[in-house]
Amino acid sequence: MKRTFIGVIALLLTWGSGVHAQTKRSDDFRAKYKLKEVVVMSRHNIRSPLSSGGAAYKRVTPHEWFQWSSPSSQLSLRGGVLETEMGQFFRQWVVSEGLLPDNYRPEGEEVLFYANSRQRTFATAKYFSAGFLPFANVEIMHKYEEDKMDPVFTPKFTKMNDTYRQKVVSEIEALHGGPQAWMQSMQPTLTLMEEVLDMEHSPAALSGDTLHFRFDDTQIKIEKDDEPRMTGGYTLANSVADALVLQCYESESMTAFGHELTTEQWRAICGVKVVYDGLLFTSHSAAVNLAYPLVSRIREELQRNDRKFMFLCGHDSNLASISAALRLVLPETENALELHTPIGSKLVFEKWNDGTEDYVAINLVYQAVSQLQGRTLLTSDMPPMVKPITVQGLTANSDGLYRLADLDAHMAEAQAEYDAIEDETTAVTTVSNTASAKSATIYNLQGQRLNEPQRGVNIIEGEKIIVK
Repeated sequence: MKRTFIGVIALLLTWGSGVHAQTKRSDDFRAKYKLKEVVVMSRHNIRSPLSSGGAAYKRVTPHEWFQWSSPSSQLSLRGGVLETEMGQFFRQWVVSEGLLPDNYRPEGEEVLFYANSRQRTFATAKYFSAGFLPFANVEIMHKYEEDKMDPVFTPKFTKMNDTYRQKVVSEIEALHGGPQAWMQSMQPTLTLMEEVLDMEHSPAALSGDTLHFRFDDTQIKIEKDDEPRMTGGYTLANSVADALVLQCYESESMTAFGHELTTEQWRAICGVKVVYDGLLFTSHSAAVNLAYPLVSRIREELQRNDRKFMFLCGHDSNLASISAALRLVLPETENALELHTPIGSKLVFEKWNDGTEDYVAINLVYQAVSQLQGRTLLTSDMPPMVKPITVQGLTANSDGLYRLADLDAHMAEAQAEYDAIEDETTAVTTVSNTASAKSATIYNLQGQRLNEPQRGVNIIEGEKIIVK
Protein backbone atom coordinates (compact mmCIF):
# COMPACT_ATOMS: atom_id res chain seq x y z
CA MET A 1 0.00 0.00 0.00
CA LYS A 2 2.94 2.34 0.64
CA ARG A 3 4.12 1.94 -2.96
CA THR A 4 0.55 2.50 -4.16
CA PHE A 5 0.24 5.72 -2.13
CA ILE A 6 3.50 7.01 -3.60
CA GLY A 7 2.18 6.21 -7.08
CA VAL A 8 -1.02 8.17 -6.36
CA ILE A 9 0.98 11.21 -5.28
CA ALA A 10 3.11 10.92 -8.41
CA LEU A 11 0.01 10.94 -10.58
CA LEU A 12 -1.29 14.04 -8.84
CA LEU A 13 2.00 15.84 -9.36
CA THR A 14 1.99 15.05 -13.09
CA TRP A 15 -1.22 16.97 -13.71
CA GLY A 16 -0.45 20.10 -15.67
CA SER A 17 -2.09 23.49 -15.59
CA GLY A 18 -3.81 22.52 -18.83
CA VAL A 19 -6.41 20.55 -16.87
CA HIS A 20 -7.41 23.72 -15.03
CA ALA A 21 -7.33 25.76 -18.24
CA GLN A 22 -9.79 23.36 -19.85
CA THR A 23 -12.06 23.33 -16.80
CA LYS A 24 -12.05 27.00 -15.88
CA ARG A 25 -13.18 29.24 -18.71
CA SER A 26 -11.40 32.58 -18.91
CA ASP A 27 -13.11 35.85 -18.05
CA ASP A 28 -12.87 36.85 -21.70
CA PHE A 29 -14.60 33.62 -22.74
CA ARG A 30 -17.39 34.12 -20.19
CA ALA A 31 -17.86 37.69 -21.34
CA LYS A 32 -18.32 36.44 -24.89
CA TYR A 33 -20.37 33.26 -24.38
CA LYS A 34 -23.18 32.06 -22.16
CA LEU A 35 -23.75 28.37 -21.36
CA LYS A 36 -27.23 27.35 -22.53
CA GLU A 37 -27.34 23.55 -22.22
CA VAL A 38 -25.26 20.51 -21.32
CA VAL A 39 -25.84 17.02 -22.75
CA VAL A 40 -23.90 14.23 -21.04
CA MET A 41 -23.47 10.73 -22.50
CA SER A 42 -22.04 8.72 -19.62
CA ARG A 43 -20.53 5.29 -19.19
CA HIS A 44 -21.57 3.61 -15.93
CA ASN A 45 -19.12 3.73 -13.04
CA ILE A 46 -17.24 0.84 -11.37
CA ARG A 47 -19.15 -2.45 -11.36
CA SER A 48 -18.41 -6.01 -10.38
CA PRO A 49 -17.39 -8.41 -13.20
CA LEU A 50 -20.16 -9.46 -15.56
CA SER A 51 -20.39 -13.04 -14.32
CA SER A 52 -19.85 -14.80 -11.00
CA GLY A 53 -19.88 -18.25 -9.39
CA GLY A 54 -18.20 -20.61 -11.84
CA ALA A 55 -17.28 -17.75 -14.18
CA ALA A 56 -14.52 -18.47 -16.69
CA TYR A 57 -12.40 -15.56 -15.45
CA LYS A 58 -12.26 -17.20 -12.02
CA ARG A 59 -11.05 -20.53 -13.38
CA VAL A 60 -7.90 -19.16 -15.05
CA THR A 61 -6.11 -18.46 -11.76
CA PRO A 62 -5.55 -20.45 -8.56
CA HIS A 63 -5.77 -17.19 -6.61
CA GLU A 64 -8.81 -15.63 -4.97
CA TRP A 65 -10.31 -12.62 -6.67
CA PHE A 66 -11.40 -9.51 -4.80
CA GLN A 67 -14.58 -9.86 -2.75
CA TRP A 68 -16.96 -7.50 -4.51
CA SER A 69 -19.41 -5.20 -2.72
CA SER A 70 -22.15 -5.87 -5.29
CA PRO A 71 -23.62 -8.85 -7.15
CA SER A 72 -22.39 -9.74 -10.63
CA SER A 73 -22.53 -6.87 -13.17
CA GLN A 74 -23.98 -4.35 -10.71
CA LEU A 75 -22.59 -0.99 -9.66
CA SER A 76 -20.20 -1.37 -6.72
CA LEU A 77 -20.42 0.71 -3.55
CA ARG A 78 -17.26 2.51 -4.64
CA GLY A 79 -18.85 3.19 -8.03
CA GLY A 80 -21.82 4.83 -6.32
CA VAL A 81 -19.61 7.06 -4.18
CA LEU A 82 -17.49 8.09 -7.16
CA GLU A 83 -20.51 8.93 -9.29
CA THR A 84 -22.01 11.04 -6.50
CA GLU A 85 -18.72 12.97 -6.36
CA MET A 86 -18.84 13.47 -10.13
CA GLY A 87 -22.40 14.78 -9.83
CA GLN A 88 -21.28 17.23 -7.15
CA PHE A 89 -18.51 18.50 -9.41
CA PHE A 90 -20.91 19.03 -12.32
CA ARG A 91 -23.26 20.90 -9.95
CA GLN A 92 -20.46 23.28 -8.94
CA TRP A 93 -19.57 23.79 -12.59
CA VAL A 94 -23.05 24.58 -13.95
CA VAL A 95 -23.77 26.85 -10.98
CA SER A 96 -20.51 28.74 -11.56
CA GLU A 97 -21.47 29.16 -15.24
CA GLY A 98 -24.93 30.44 -14.34
CA LEU A 99 -26.77 27.59 -16.08
CA LEU A 100 -28.63 26.52 -12.93
CA PRO A 101 -28.98 28.04 -9.45
CA ASP A 102 -27.56 26.17 -6.47
CA ASN A 103 -29.94 23.65 -4.86
CA TYR A 104 -32.06 23.84 -8.01
CA ARG A 105 -35.31 21.93 -8.26
CA PRO A 106 -36.18 21.21 -11.91
CA GLU A 107 -39.17 22.82 -13.54
CA GLY A 108 -40.97 21.39 -16.55
CA GLU A 109 -38.58 19.62 -18.92
CA GLU A 110 -35.47 21.63 -18.10
CA VAL A 111 -33.66 18.55 -16.75
CA LEU A 112 -33.88 14.93 -17.92
CA PHE A 113 -32.09 11.79 -16.74
CA TYR A 114 -32.46 8.78 -19.03
CA ALA A 115 -30.62 5.50 -18.40
CA ASN A 116 -30.47 2.04 -19.84
CA SER A 117 -32.44 -0.38 -17.69
CA ARG A 118 -29.38 -2.29 -16.51
CA GLN A 119 -28.86 -1.92 -12.76
CA ARG A 120 -25.37 -0.44 -13.20
CA THR A 121 -26.53 2.26 -15.61
CA PHE A 122 -29.69 3.17 -13.69
CA ALA A 123 -27.78 3.29 -10.39
CA THR A 124 -25.01 5.41 -11.94
CA ALA A 125 -27.59 7.96 -13.08
CA LYS A 126 -29.25 7.89 -9.66
CA TYR A 127 -26.03 8.49 -7.77
CA PHE A 128 -24.99 11.27 -10.19
CA SER A 129 -28.37 12.96 -9.73
CA ALA A 130 -27.98 12.84 -5.94
CA GLY A 131 -24.75 14.81 -6.18
CA PHE A 132 -25.94 17.04 -9.00
CA LEU A 133 -29.37 18.01 -7.61
CA PRO A 134 -29.28 17.20 -3.87
CA PHE A 135 -32.41 19.24 -3.17
CA ALA A 136 -34.51 17.36 -5.73
CA ASN A 137 -35.65 13.76 -5.89
CA VAL A 138 -34.95 13.38 -9.59
CA GLU A 139 -36.76 10.64 -11.48
CA ILE A 140 -34.49 8.50 -13.63
CA MET A 141 -36.34 7.62 -16.80
CA HIS A 142 -35.91 4.00 -17.90
CA LYS A 143 -38.22 1.92 -20.02
CA TYR A 144 -37.90 -1.72 -18.99
CA GLU A 145 -37.61 -4.03 -16.03
CA GLU A 146 -34.31 -4.27 -14.19
CA ASP A 147 -31.41 -5.57 -16.30
CA LYS A 148 -33.31 -5.64 -19.60
CA MET A 149 -31.57 -3.76 -22.41
CA ASP A 150 -33.27 -0.67 -23.80
CA PRO A 151 -33.03 -0.67 -27.63
CA VAL A 152 -31.87 2.97 -27.52
CA PHE A 153 -28.74 1.87 -25.63
CA THR A 154 -28.31 -1.49 -27.39
CA PRO A 155 -25.63 -1.20 -30.11
CA LYS A 156 -27.29 -3.57 -32.55
CA PHE A 157 -27.73 -3.74 -36.31
CA THR A 158 -31.28 -2.75 -37.19
CA LYS A 159 -30.67 -2.80 -40.96
CA MET A 160 -28.73 -5.28 -43.09
CA ASN A 161 -28.08 -6.08 -46.74
CA ASP A 162 -25.29 -7.80 -48.68
CA THR A 163 -23.61 -4.61 -49.92
CA TYR A 164 -23.67 -2.96 -46.51
CA ARG A 165 -22.48 -6.15 -44.84
CA GLN A 166 -19.46 -6.36 -47.12
CA LYS A 167 -18.64 -2.71 -46.43
CA VAL A 168 -18.64 -3.36 -42.68
CA VAL A 169 -16.50 -6.47 -43.12
CA SER A 170 -14.01 -4.56 -45.28
CA GLU A 171 -13.66 -1.85 -42.66
CA ILE A 172 -13.12 -4.41 -39.92
CA GLU A 173 -10.45 -6.08 -42.05
CA ALA A 174 -8.73 -2.71 -42.47
CA LEU A 175 -8.54 -1.91 -38.74
CA HIS A 176 -4.88 -2.07 -37.69
CA GLY A 177 -4.03 -4.59 -40.38
CA GLY A 178 -7.01 -6.85 -39.75
CA PRO A 179 -8.40 -8.74 -36.76
CA GLN A 180 -5.68 -11.38 -36.60
CA ALA A 181 -2.82 -8.88 -36.84
CA TRP A 182 -4.40 -6.56 -34.27
CA MET A 183 -4.97 -9.38 -31.79
CA GLN A 184 -1.49 -10.76 -32.51
CA SER A 185 -0.05 -7.40 -31.41
CA MET A 186 -1.47 -8.11 -27.95
CA GLN A 187 0.51 -11.33 -27.50
CA PRO A 188 3.08 -9.81 -25.08
CA THR A 189 0.22 -8.55 -22.91
CA LEU A 190 -1.58 -11.89 -23.03
CA THR A 191 1.65 -13.54 -21.84
CA LEU A 192 1.93 -10.97 -19.04
CA MET A 193 -1.63 -11.73 -17.97
CA GLU A 194 -0.88 -15.47 -17.89
CA GLU A 195 2.08 -14.81 -15.59
CA VAL A 196 0.10 -12.49 -13.31
CA LEU A 197 -2.73 -15.02 -13.03
CA ASP A 198 -0.33 -17.98 -12.54
CA MET A 199 -2.47 -19.51 -15.26
CA GLU A 200 -0.48 -22.71 -15.62
CA HIS A 201 -1.59 -23.75 -12.11
CA SER A 202 -5.19 -22.65 -12.53
CA PRO A 203 -8.22 -24.98 -12.39
CA ALA A 204 -8.74 -24.41 -16.13
CA ALA A 205 -5.17 -25.48 -16.94
CA LEU A 206 -5.14 -28.46 -14.58
CA SER A 207 -8.36 -29.76 -16.12
CA GLY A 208 -6.92 -29.33 -19.62
CA ASP A 209 -9.47 -26.71 -20.65
CA THR A 210 -7.34 -23.60 -21.06
CA LEU A 211 -3.55 -23.43 -20.95
CA HIS A 212 -3.05 -20.09 -22.70
CA PHE A 213 -5.04 -17.17 -24.03
CA ARG A 214 -5.61 -17.68 -27.74
CA PHE A 215 -7.11 -15.78 -30.62
CA ASP A 216 -6.64 -18.04 -33.64
CA ASP A 217 -10.20 -19.33 -33.26
CA THR A 218 -11.81 -15.90 -33.11
CA GLN A 219 -14.98 -15.19 -35.10
CA ILE A 220 -16.87 -11.91 -35.30
CA LYS A 221 -20.54 -12.39 -36.10
CA ILE A 222 -22.64 -9.68 -37.69
CA GLU A 223 -26.38 -10.30 -37.72
CA LYS A 224 -29.45 -8.16 -38.04
CA ASP A 225 -31.28 -7.32 -34.79
CA ASP A 226 -28.26 -8.23 -32.69
CA GLU A 227 -25.09 -6.64 -31.41
CA PRO A 228 -21.85 -7.53 -33.18
CA ARG A 229 -20.51 -10.52 -31.29
CA MET A 230 -17.17 -12.21 -30.90
CA THR A 231 -16.65 -15.89 -30.16
CA GLY A 232 -13.46 -17.81 -29.48
CA GLY A 233 -10.54 -17.57 -27.11
CA TYR A 234 -10.05 -13.82 -27.27
CA THR A 235 -13.38 -13.30 -25.50
CA LEU A 236 -11.86 -14.99 -22.42
CA ALA A 237 -8.85 -12.66 -22.54
CA ASN A 238 -11.21 -9.70 -22.75
CA SER A 239 -13.30 -10.77 -19.75
CA VAL A 240 -10.18 -11.47 -17.67
CA ALA A 241 -8.66 -8.09 -18.57
CA ASP A 242 -11.96 -6.48 -17.58
CA ALA A 243 -11.99 -8.24 -14.20
CA LEU A 244 -8.33 -7.41 -13.51
CA VAL A 245 -8.81 -3.69 -14.12
CA LEU A 246 -11.99 -3.53 -12.06
CA GLN A 247 -10.19 -5.31 -9.21
CA CYS A 248 -7.38 -2.75 -9.47
CA TYR A 249 -9.85 0.08 -8.97
CA GLU A 250 -11.88 -1.59 -6.25
CA SER A 251 -8.95 -2.91 -4.22
CA GLU A 252 -7.06 0.42 -4.29
CA SER A 253 -3.93 -1.44 -5.37
CA MET A 254 -1.81 -1.50 -8.50
CA THR A 255 -0.75 -5.02 -7.49
CA ALA A 256 -2.49 -8.10 -8.93
CA PHE A 257 -2.06 -11.47 -7.21
CA GLY A 258 1.31 -10.46 -5.77
CA HIS A 259 2.59 -8.84 -8.99
CA GLU A 260 3.18 -5.11 -8.76
CA LEU A 261 2.37 -3.70 -12.19
CA THR A 262 3.34 -0.37 -13.67
CA THR A 263 0.80 2.04 -15.11
CA GLU A 264 2.10 1.13 -18.57
CA GLN A 265 1.41 -2.57 -17.90
CA TRP A 266 -2.09 -1.80 -16.68
CA ARG A 267 -2.73 0.27 -19.80
CA ALA A 268 -1.48 -2.64 -21.89
CA ILE A 269 -4.00 -4.91 -20.15
CA CYS A 270 -6.71 -2.37 -20.96
CA GLY A 271 -5.44 -2.56 -24.54
CA VAL A 272 -6.87 -6.08 -24.74
CA LYS A 273 -10.31 -4.53 -24.29
CA VAL A 274 -9.51 -1.77 -26.78
CA VAL A 275 -8.96 -4.41 -29.49
CA TYR A 276 -12.13 -6.28 -28.53
CA ASP A 277 -14.33 -3.16 -28.52
CA GLY A 278 -12.54 -1.68 -31.51
CA LEU A 279 -13.27 -4.65 -33.76
CA LEU A 280 -16.92 -4.79 -32.73
CA PHE A 281 -17.96 -1.17 -32.40
CA THR A 282 -15.58 1.32 -34.04
CA SER A 283 -15.71 0.73 -37.79
CA HIS A 284 -17.58 3.77 -39.11
CA SER A 285 -20.06 1.91 -41.30
CA ALA A 286 -21.05 -0.36 -38.42
CA ALA A 287 -21.23 2.52 -35.96
CA VAL A 288 -23.74 4.59 -37.96
CA ASN A 289 -26.08 1.61 -37.59
CA LEU A 290 -25.22 0.68 -34.00
CA ALA A 291 -25.34 4.23 -32.60
CA TYR A 292 -28.25 5.58 -34.64
CA PRO A 293 -30.77 5.87 -31.74
CA LEU A 294 -28.34 7.73 -29.47
CA VAL A 295 -26.96 9.96 -32.23
CA SER A 296 -30.55 10.90 -33.07
CA ARG A 297 -31.36 11.63 -29.44
CA ILE A 298 -28.27 13.77 -28.86
CA ARG A 299 -28.88 15.71 -32.05
CA GLU A 300 -32.48 16.32 -31.03
CA GLU A 301 -31.41 17.50 -27.59
CA LEU A 302 -28.91 20.02 -28.93
CA GLN A 303 -31.69 21.63 -30.98
CA ARG A 304 -33.99 22.14 -28.01
CA ASN A 305 -34.39 25.51 -26.33
CA ASP A 306 -36.31 24.34 -23.27
CA ARG A 307 -33.72 21.88 -21.93
CA LYS A 308 -30.81 22.91 -19.74
CA PHE A 309 -29.30 19.57 -18.75
CA MET A 310 -29.65 16.01 -19.99
CA PHE A 311 -27.87 12.95 -18.63
CA LEU A 312 -27.81 9.74 -20.67
CA CYS A 313 -26.24 6.68 -19.07
CA GLY A 314 -25.13 3.60 -20.97
CA HIS A 315 -21.95 1.67 -21.69
CA ASP A 316 -18.46 1.99 -23.17
CA SER A 317 -19.82 0.43 -26.37
CA ASN A 318 -22.18 3.41 -26.63
CA LEU A 319 -19.37 5.93 -26.28
CA ALA A 320 -17.24 4.00 -28.78
CA SER A 321 -19.97 3.65 -31.42
CA ILE A 322 -21.21 7.25 -31.08
CA SER A 323 -17.66 8.50 -31.50
CA ALA A 324 -17.05 6.30 -34.54
CA ALA A 325 -20.39 7.24 -36.14
CA LEU A 326 -19.73 10.98 -35.70
CA ARG A 327 -16.02 10.68 -36.44
CA LEU A 328 -15.13 12.15 -33.05
CA VAL A 329 -11.41 11.92 -32.41
CA LEU A 330 -11.17 10.62 -28.87
CA PRO A 331 -7.93 11.76 -27.22
CA GLU A 332 -5.56 9.28 -25.67
CA THR A 333 -6.18 9.54 -21.94
CA GLU A 334 -3.78 10.71 -19.26
CA ASN A 335 -3.70 9.42 -15.68
CA ALA A 336 -6.05 6.62 -16.66
CA LEU A 337 -5.75 2.91 -17.35
CA GLU A 338 -8.23 2.77 -20.22
CA LEU A 339 -6.92 4.43 -23.37
CA HIS A 340 -10.09 6.16 -24.62
CA THR A 341 -13.27 5.62 -22.56
CA PRO A 342 -12.36 5.14 -18.86
CA ILE A 343 -14.82 3.73 -16.37
CA GLY A 344 -17.45 6.36 -15.55
CA SER A 345 -16.26 8.62 -18.39
CA LYS A 346 -18.55 11.10 -20.05
CA LEU A 347 -18.92 12.62 -23.50
CA VAL A 348 -20.00 16.15 -22.63
CA PHE A 349 -21.64 18.37 -25.23
CA GLU A 350 -21.67 22.00 -24.02
CA LYS A 351 -23.92 24.40 -25.92
CA TRP A 352 -22.79 28.02 -25.75
CA ASN A 353 -24.27 31.18 -27.27
CA ASP A 354 -22.47 34.40 -28.16
CA GLY A 355 -25.67 36.45 -28.42
CA THR A 356 -26.33 35.61 -32.04
CA GLU A 357 -25.34 32.01 -32.65
CA ASP A 358 -25.04 28.68 -30.82
CA TYR A 359 -21.74 26.82 -30.53
CA VAL A 360 -20.73 23.45 -29.08
CA ALA A 361 -17.68 22.24 -27.18
CA ILE A 362 -17.18 18.49 -26.78
CA ASN A 363 -15.07 17.10 -23.94
CA LEU A 364 -14.23 13.74 -22.43
CA VAL A 365 -14.51 13.97 -18.63
CA TYR A 366 -13.30 11.17 -16.36
CA GLN A 367 -11.78 10.49 -12.95
CA ALA A 368 -8.05 9.79 -12.80
CA VAL A 369 -6.77 6.50 -11.36
CA SER A 370 -5.81 8.25 -8.12
CA GLN A 371 -9.32 9.70 -7.83
CA LEU A 372 -10.95 6.33 -8.46
CA GLN A 373 -8.79 4.53 -5.91
CA GLY A 374 -8.70 7.37 -3.38
CA ARG A 375 -12.35 8.45 -3.77
CA THR A 376 -11.02 11.99 -4.04
CA LEU A 377 -13.48 14.83 -3.62
CA LEU A 378 -13.73 16.76 -6.87
CA THR A 379 -13.56 20.54 -6.81
CA SER A 380 -12.59 23.35 -9.16
CA ASP A 381 -9.10 23.18 -7.63
CA MET A 382 -8.91 19.37 -7.97
CA PRO A 383 -11.15 18.62 -10.96
CA PRO A 384 -11.58 15.40 -12.87
CA MET A 385 -9.61 14.98 -16.07
CA VAL A 386 -11.04 17.00 -18.96
CA LYS A 387 -9.81 16.28 -22.49
CA PRO A 388 -11.10 18.19 -25.55
CA ILE A 389 -12.53 16.13 -28.41
CA THR A 390 -12.13 17.17 -32.02
CA VAL A 391 -14.52 16.36 -34.85
CA GLN A 392 -13.03 15.03 -38.06
CA GLY A 393 -14.20 17.16 -40.97
CA LEU A 394 -15.14 20.22 -38.88
CA THR A 395 -13.07 23.25 -37.90
CA ALA A 396 -13.37 24.82 -34.46
CA ASN A 397 -13.17 28.57 -33.97
CA SER A 398 -10.38 30.29 -32.05
CA ASP A 399 -12.17 29.52 -28.77
CA GLY A 400 -12.27 25.79 -29.49
CA LEU A 401 -16.00 25.76 -30.27
CA TYR A 402 -17.88 24.29 -33.23
CA ARG A 403 -20.84 26.09 -34.79
CA LEU A 404 -23.95 24.16 -33.78
CA ALA A 405 -25.23 24.48 -37.34
CA ASP A 406 -22.06 22.75 -38.62
CA LEU A 407 -22.21 20.02 -36.00
CA ASP A 408 -25.91 19.47 -36.67
CA ALA A 409 -25.23 19.04 -40.39
CA HIS A 410 -22.40 16.64 -39.52
CA MET A 411 -24.74 14.56 -37.33
CA ALA A 412 -27.37 14.66 -40.06
CA GLU A 413 -24.83 13.11 -42.44
CA ALA A 414 -24.35 10.16 -40.08
CA GLN A 415 -28.12 9.72 -39.87
CA ALA A 416 -28.37 9.92 -43.66
CA GLU A 417 -25.81 7.13 -43.96
CA TYR A 418 -28.07 4.99 -41.80
CA ASP A 419 -31.18 5.96 -43.76
CA ALA A 420 -29.44 4.94 -46.99
CA ILE A 421 -28.94 1.36 -45.80
CA GLU A 422 -31.52 -0.82 -47.53
CA ASP A 423 -32.83 -3.54 -45.26
CA GLU A 424 -32.87 -6.56 -47.59
CA THR A 425 -31.75 -9.63 -45.67
CA THR A 426 -31.15 -11.13 -42.24
CA ALA A 427 -28.16 -13.25 -43.26
CA VAL A 428 -25.20 -13.65 -40.94
CA THR A 429 -21.65 -12.56 -41.69
CA THR A 430 -18.70 -14.05 -39.87
CA VAL A 431 -15.19 -12.67 -39.93
CA SER A 432 -13.01 -15.55 -38.78
CA ASN A 433 -9.35 -15.73 -37.92
CA THR A 434 -8.54 -19.41 -37.80
CA ALA A 435 -5.18 -21.12 -37.74
CA SER A 436 -6.55 -24.60 -38.36
CA ALA A 437 -9.63 -26.32 -39.68
CA LYS A 438 -10.34 -27.73 -36.23
CA SER A 439 -10.52 -24.36 -34.51
CA ALA A 440 -13.92 -23.37 -35.90
CA THR A 441 -16.87 -24.85 -37.74
CA ILE A 442 -19.07 -22.60 -39.86
CA TYR A 443 -22.72 -23.29 -40.68
CA ASN A 444 -25.13 -21.73 -43.12
CA LEU A 445 -28.51 -20.32 -42.18
CA GLN A 446 -30.14 -23.75 -42.46
CA GLY A 447 -27.67 -25.24 -39.98
CA GLN A 448 -25.79 -27.21 -42.63
CA ARG A 449 -22.04 -27.48 -42.13
CA LEU A 450 -20.02 -25.61 -44.75
CA ASN A 451 -16.50 -26.43 -45.96
CA GLU A 452 -13.80 -26.09 -43.33
CA PRO A 453 -12.32 -22.59 -43.11
CA GLN A 454 -8.74 -22.09 -44.15
CA ARG A 455 -6.10 -19.85 -42.64
CA GLY A 456 -7.02 -16.19 -43.14
CA VAL A 457 -10.28 -14.32 -43.16
CA ASN A 458 -13.44 -16.23 -44.05
CA ILE A 459 -16.60 -14.34 -44.89
CA ILE A 460 -20.06 -15.82 -45.11
CA GLU A 461 -22.38 -13.98 -47.48
CA GLY A 462 -25.83 -15.48 -47.41
CA GLU A 463 -25.17 -19.22 -47.89
CA LYS A 464 -21.74 -18.91 -49.56
CA ILE A 465 -18.33 -18.96 -47.99
CA ILE A 466 -15.55 -16.95 -49.57
CA VAL A 467 -12.06 -17.81 -48.37
CA LYS A 468 -9.56 -14.96 -48.63
